Amino acid sequence: MASSSRGHRAEARRTTILQAVEQKPHSQKDKTKRQRTMYQLKEQDKTPEKQLNEVEIGNLPGKEFRIMIVKMIQGLRKRMEAKIEKMQEMFNKDLEELKNKQTEMNNTITEMKTTLEGINSRITEAEEWISDLEDRMVEFTAVEQNKEKRMKRNEDSLRDIWDNIKRNNICIIGVLEGEEREKGPKKIFEEIIVEGFPNMGKEIATQVQEAQRVPYRINPRTNTPRHIVIKLAKIKDKEKLLKAAREKRQITYKGTPIRLTADFSAETLQARREWRDILNVMKGKNLQPRLLYPARISFRFHGEIKSFTDKQKLREFSTSKPALKQMLKEFL
Repeated sequence: MASSSRGHRAEARRTTILQAVEQKPHSQKDKTKRQRTMYQLKEQDKTPEKQLNEVEIGNLPGKEFRIMIVKMIQGLRKRMEAKIEKMQEMFNKDLEELKNKQTEMNNTITEMKTTLEGINSRITEAEEWISDLEDRMVEFTAVEQNKEKRMKRNEDSLRDIWDNIKRNNICIIGVLEGEEREKGPKKIFEEIIVEGFPNMGKEIATQVQEAQRVPYRINPRTNTPRHIVIKLAKIKDKEKLLKAAREKRQITYKGTPIRLTADFSAETLQARREWRDILNVMKGKNLQPRLLYPARISFRFHGEIKSFTDKQKLREFSTSKPALKQMLKEFL
């Protein structure tokens, strides 16, 4: 670009010299002036990079001055055009880089959107799956709860049936085995009534519906005691006989001490065992406790008789009675 500018300046100086030679001098003074100008132009051709100063420019004739100004403007325009072209190239290059970067950013954003859509889709599927599992858990829990309720009702019904079957029974403990082989369990019971309770012998003896030795089978590996179970027709007779046995405290059969108790199911016996500690504490506090059929405890508290079928209800009642709560805190 610089060599091209120098070439234009040299050409302009040659044109000026030729024009000066072609002109006819009008005087010696003009001739001398033109000669000096031509000499300066020749010197400028030899040193193209040397610039004319203000005095030299002012000494140029009008036509040469105008030509020089035009050449300077042309050179300035070419330099400006070159700079503008270079700036345009740089701008286009930067613009192309920006476009490429924008394209990369758009591609990255598109990939991110695709990834997010996939994640959102998987999250939606997971939420649906979890919701389905929760629904199944609720159904399963409801089924299990209903199953547990049915089992509990069946157990309660079975226990009630079994307790009702045994409700009229009296268990005779301590009669030696072999005694009933000749007489039978019913005859032994009649003899016990005659010997221990002569005043009610005939009345109770006629109410016997069934008498047998239990358990039926003996396991040789375990030491299982066998008792005689008497089934009476009326519950009142059973309660009357047990009351008389409690009052007499000791009953014998042929001189051997025996014991008369109510015959309970295994569940009822276990429930009554759970009341044992509480029963003993209440006896020590003179609350007159009693175990009622089948496993219900009753006692007198502040002049009133209270009755409870399980420990939970007794615990709820004791929360409002600080003295009772303190008394039974180890057992509730």
